[in-house]
Amino acid sequence: MDEKLSTYATGSPGETRQSAAVKSFFEKHPKCQKCLLIFVLLGTCMAIGDSVLTPTISVLSAVSGVKLKIPQLHEKYVVIISCIILVAIFSVQRYGTHRVAFVFAPISTAWLLSISSIGVYNTIKWNPRIVSALSPVYMYKFLRSTGVEGWVSLGGVVLSITGVETMFADLGHFSSLSIKVAFSFFVYPCLILAYMGEAAFLSKHHEDIQRSFYKAIPELVFWPVFIIATFAAVIGSQAVISATFSIISQCCALDCFPRVKIIHTSNKIHGQIYIPEVNWMLMCLCLAVTVGLRNTNMIGHAYGLAVTSVMLVTTCLMTLVMTIVWKQKAITVLAFLLCFGSIELLYFSSCVYKIPEGGWIPILLSLTFMAVMYIWNYGTTKKHEFDVENKVSIDRIIALGPSIGMVRVPGIGLVYTNLVTGVPAVFGHFVTNLPAFHRILVFVCVKSVQVPYIGEEERFVISRVGPKEYGMFRSVVRYGYRDVPREMYDFESRLVSAVVKFVETEPGNEEGSALRRRKEEILEIKKAKEAGVAYILGQSYAKAKQSSSVLKKLAVNVVFAFMSTNCRGTDVVLNVPHTSLLEVGMVYYV
Repeated sequence: MDEKLSTYATGSPGETRQSAAVKSFFEKHPKCQKCLLIFVLLGTCMAIGDSVLTPTISVLSAVSGVKLKIPQLHEKYVVIISCIILVAIFSVQRYGTHRVAFVFAPISTAWLLSISSIGVYNTIKWNPRIVSALSPVYMYKFLRSTGVEGWVSLGGVVLSITGVETMFADLGHFSSLSIKVAFSFFVYPCLILAYMGEAAFLSKHHEDIQRSFYKAIPELVFWPVFIIATFAAVIGSQAVISATFSIISQCCALDCFPRVKIIHTSNKIHGQIYIPEVNWMLMCLCLAVTVGLRNTNMIGHAYGLAVTSVMLVTTCLMTLVMTIVWKQKAITVLAFLLCFGSIELLYFSSCVYKIPEGGWIPILLSLTFMAVMYIWNYGTTKKHEFDVENKVSIDRIIALGPSIGMVRVPGIGLVYTNLVTGVPAVFGHFVTNLPAFHRILVFVCVKSVQVPYIGEEERFVISRVGPKEYGMFRSVVRYGYRDVPREMYDFESRLVSAVVKFVETEPGNEEGSALRRRKEEILEIKKAKEAGVAYILGQSYAKAKQSSSVLKKLAVNVVFAFMSTNCRGTDVVLNVPHTSLLEVGMVYYV
C-alpha cells in the first residue's frame, strides 16, 4: 500500500520502451541522478529568485510613473515610496490571501480592460497600420535585417511576456482549465491590444521609449490608471510570493530545504499557506535590490534571465514527465522539446548577454539558494544512509537484556525514526546506556509520499516488530507533500486506536486461547496508554570524516551544522509535548 501511494500515475497502463530506458539510465548512473537534482534545484532556485525580482520591478515601475506628473520628485522618494509599498505587501501576507482575494479579480479585470482600451485608443490615434505587425513575417524580417543586434534586443522583448507566468503560479488556487480559458480568451487579447497601442505610440514618439507606457496614457485617465497599475503590481507580487511559499513547503517535504514553520491561512482552501521565515527573507532581499539598484532597466535584465531560465528548465523537465509518467511517444516528446525549447533557448541566450548589466543578480540568488538546498539534501540523505547501515536487530537488544539489567516500565514509548524497517541505531544507543524502555514500544516513522494528500483511513500503517510477547510495533505515518502534520492533541489516541485495530484484525489462530491472549494484549495496550506516553527523539549531529576535503568539511561541519541548529526542530515540527519528550544525542560521520 505504501508503495502504491508513493507512485504517481495518470492511468497510462504499462511501461513503454522509452520510459523504461530513461528510468534504467538514471538508476544505473548515480552521477546523472545528482546532475538531474542540481538541474531541478537550479530551476527551483531561479523561481525563488523570480519572487524577489517580480515585486521589486512591479512596484518600482508602477511608482516611477508618478515622476511624469511631478518632475521635481527626486528619485530617492520614488525608492522610498516603493519600499513602503513592498513592506506593506509582505506585512499583510500573514493574514492570508483569502481575506483580500475578493478584490483580486475586479482589480485584475480593470487593469487588463484599461490597458487594452488605451491600446485601442493609441492604435487608432497614432498608427492604425500597426495591426499588420501581428504577422510573424515582420519578426523574421526584423531578425534578418538587424542580425546580432536584433538577437540582443530579444532580452528586452522577453519582458513583454514576463509576469504572465504568474497566473500559473496560482494553480494551487484555481483549476488549470479556468487559467487556460482566462489566458486564451481574455488576458492574451488584452495584452496584444495593449502592446499594439504602445508600439503605435512609439512609432511617432521615438524619444519617449524610456517611459512609453505612462506617456501613452491619455491625460484624462492618467491618475485612475496609475492607481490601478499600483494595485495590479501588488496583486502580481502577492501571487508570486504565495507561489514561493508553496515551492518551499514542497521542498521541505522532499528534504530539499531546512524545516520552517508552515501556517495554513485558510480553512477552506488548503493550498493557501504562509511561511514567516521565508516571507521576511524575501522582503529583505526585495528591499536590498530596490535600494541597491534603483534602476528598472537593470532589474528588468535580471528579471528576464530568471523567467527564461525557469521556462527552459521547466520545458526540459516536462520531457521527462512526458516520457516516464505520461508514456508519450518519442516523436511527440521530441516535437515538444524542439518547438518550445528552441524558442525559449533563443530568448535565454539573449538574456545571458545581459549578465553584466544586471543578469548576475538572479544567478547570485539562485546559486546561494541552491547551495543551501543541496547541502541540506546531502546532509539529510547521508543521515538516512547512516541510519540504514547501522540499524540493529531487536533480537540482539533483547538478548543483551539480562547482561545489562534491562527492564520494562509501564507506559507507551514512541520512538521516532526515519526507517521503515529495522530498529534505529539511536534506540540501541539509548538502551545500552539506559537499559529500560516502555512496556509497549512503537517505532514511529513519518513519511512524505509522492501524492498531494493522504486520507485519514490510510494515514497509519501498523506492523509488529518481533514476537508478540515483545510488545513492539511499527507505525508508518504518511503525509502527502501538500499535507501538513496535524495537531498532536489527538495523535496519541488515533495511534493507539490504530495499534488496537491492528491487533484485533491481525491474522492468526482464532481458537479460544488465542482470542483470550488477544484481548489481554489489547487491555495491556490500553493500560499502558493510561500510564502515559513518552516521545523518544534522536538528535543526530553530522561530522565530516578527518579524511574529507576542506570543501566537504566546510559544507557539513559549518553550513549543515548551522542550518540544523537554527531550523525548526523535529519536536516542534511534529508538535511533540515537551513534558513527555526525551532526546537521545548521537554523532554520525559522513
